[in-house]
Amino acid sequence: MTATAPAPSSTTAIEPPTKRVLLAAPRGYCAGVDRAVVAVEKALETYGAPVYVRKEIVHNKHVVETLRDRGAIFVNETDEVPEGARLVFSAHGVSPAVRESAAARSLDTIDATCPLVTKVHKEAVRFAKDDYDILLIGHTGHEEVEGTAGEAPDHVQVVNSPDEVDQVQVRDPQKLVWISQTTLSVDETMETVRRLREKFPELQDPPSDDICYATQNRQVAVKKLAPESDLVIVVGSANSSNSVRLVEVALQAGARTSYRVDRAAEIDESWLDGVGTVGVTSGASVPEILVQDVIAYLAERGFGAVEEVRTATEDLMFSLPRELRAGLKAAGQDDKRPRRESRTALPVEPA
Repeated sequence: MTATAPAPSSTTAIEPPTKRVLLAAPRGYCAGVDRAVVAVEKALETYGAPVYVRKEIVHNKHVVETLRDRGAIFVNETDEVPEGARLVFSAHGVSPAVRESAAARSLDTIDATCPLVTKVHKEAVRFAKDDYDILLIGHTGHEEVEGTAGEAPDHVQVVNSPDEVDQVQVRDPQKLVWISQTTLSVDETMETVRRLREKFPELQDPPSDDICYATQNRQVAVKKLAPESDLVIVVGSANSSNSVRLVEVALQAGARTSYRVDRAAEIDESWLDGVGTVGVTSGASVPEILVQDVIAYLAERGFGAVEEVRTATEDLMFSLPRELRAGLKAAGQDDKRPRRESRTALPVEPA
């Protein structure tokens, strides 16, 4: 007589899938954002409130709210700043017209423009001087694009996406170059370039990559964790171009779903239904404390295992704006500060 295994009981418990978090690294603050935020903090400490800031110093609600509570006053234009007051230019950069307006009001300016954005500005100036048509790949209305285009308004035209290539008209296809906003999707930018080159075979590349290292690193990290993730949560504000791009990159790389939130309180618990693995990352203007809050939120709902997915290590730091360094020196202070990442690192297990 052959023994047969008993049929499984309909009441047999099924082991739930292991719930885990894949935490992208690098994530959060880049060197340019760190420099800009510290510049406002140091200005407030050194000179006292108020310190005026043109636009948002970086595109993150939490950062702006925190600095506002400390005495920073955010304005849209220089004519909102009292004559002779102190004004910080944001990390996204400004056009020459804005600098001239600030000078006309005798404003004491601190230029917190990211050095990588400044590099793109200098490219625009140089190519315009050589009478090139410049195709600026970026998003119309973004502060960085406005600042770069303002360096050579008669030579620059903005190309928002691959779909706009057919509309591009130039004076001389032999004297044509492209540059880009620093916070774009690498893949979409290169698709735009590919289509432009099909139309204009003599199109020249910029002398070096314009999309910043941090934007690229965060996209690469998301591409690695997305295929294993049922859900990818990107921490970042709606006006943060690089944060919005991370959601798109996650979906394109294989994540089942992906959402952007400013903070943990915006997570919809229904997103976690049937989810075993959550990928987590943050845009380049996001302080690590907001990521920690998301990790804590997920841990409370059973996602206690956190594995780091690291694709690069960043150790770049930029010196503070020269105007601020001079002020700190006069006040007997220095500009040394620890990297924010090292102050807020999370204990995680390597993947």
